[in-house]
Amino acid sequence: MKQRIHSLADEVFPDVVAWRRQIHQNPELAREEHQTASLVADTLRRLDLDVRTGIYGTGVVGTLRGAHPGPTILLRADMDALPIHEATGLNFASNHEGQMHACGHDAHTASLLGAATILSRIRDEIHGQIRFCFQPSEEVIPGGAKFMIEEGVLESFGSAGDGASGDRSEDGVDYVFGQHVRPDLPVGTVGIRSGPFMASADEVHITVRGEGGHAAAPHELSADATYVASQIVVGLQSIVSRHAPPGVASILTIGRLIADGATNVIPETARLAGTFRAMDEEWRAEAHKLIERLIHRTAEAHGATAEVDLKVGYPALINDSEAAALVRDASLEFTGADQTLDLNPWYAGEDFAYFLQKRPGAFFTLGVGNPERGITHGLHTPKFDIDEEALRIGAGFMAYLAWTCGVEKPTTSDLAAS
Repeated sequence: MKQRIHSLADEVFPDVVAWRRQIHQNPELAREEHQTASLVADTLRRLDLDVRTGIYGTGVVGTLRGAHPGPTILLRADMDALPIHEATGLNFASNHEGQMHACGHDAHTASLLGAATILSRIRDEIHGQIRFCFQPSEEVIPGGAKFMIEEGVLESFGSAGDGASGDRSEDGVDYVFGQHVRPDLPVGTVGIRSGPFMASADEVHITVRGEGGHAAAPHELSADATYVASQIVVGLQSIVSRHAPPGVASILTIGRLIADGATNVIPETARLAGTFRAMDEEWRAEAHKLIERLIHRTAEAHGATAEVDLKVGYPALINDSEAAALVRDASLEFTGADQTLDLNPWYAGEDFAYFLQKRPGAFFTLGVGNPERGITHGLHTPKFDIDEEALRIGAGFMAYLAWTCGVEKPTTSDLAAS
């Protein structure tokens, strides 16, 4: 089966590249992925899959039913782009001013379409069912994963009313898997980490209010908002350095401080914004309380007031140990030992974490970087690009992983019985 899927991955590779370029050239922001969703749905229907559209607006799910009993496996790709002006110079660069696929979601979607195409050609060899989940709005809190789950994407679907090819019902999802490109990893590599892998991602917004006045007379003011804001920035670093339990990693960064005065004007207000990242949910909740307390008490100590808006983002992404081991073993078989990487924690945020809170599974990476070709720019940058050769592995490995999981893993009902 490994050789067969490798061969099929080579066959569909030109289509995967074409899909990626079409999506890249026509990026759509969160909740606006109408053209991308239409491309996805039309492609899945041509593969004779059961297709559902309109899940959380633009979400699409296609279901492939195998010929043999087995678990239901969900493979997920995200579809939305970022509000970034592209500067790659590609001949298929974005046609939409100020919008770009700078996080690789074009590659994710194209790879999953490729995996669906491969698996549709070997459906007689598949155990169980495979759901191909194309998700909107990963880039914007609260994210699309949470709402697709609420609309039943992990539950029993039965027959689909939109493009269904049959009326067989199916059980709910047993396992979930997702893939994300990494330009800092060599092209074609597959990376995995068991347990905590990606961080929770919360936003901290602070408004400090003091008293404005002449820059030459700070002694006449009740509070200098700029000075107080600076003290808050410094003090917040103690949340991680002095309060985080040993061995529990987290990051607190203030990336914006605006006090719009002048060389001779002390402003009344200063505004700050930053991010808090953590790998442990218990510490995350405790840190939120400490952050708010420190901000208010620092402001009060200097005669100012502070308002805090702590926007709770995606939870920490925790890979199931058995599912991560399955990914690693499948990669060793499909890509080889040199192409299989054990990853360090990654402090980016990802709403696939919601899927992993509900079902066992794993989120893994696909290396797309190639310094020899100048493909080194990071995610969320105007010059981000991928070595498209990675798409051959991106599609093929997801197909092989799904087939392997169907053969090796039990269903939820089997686990409950045991």
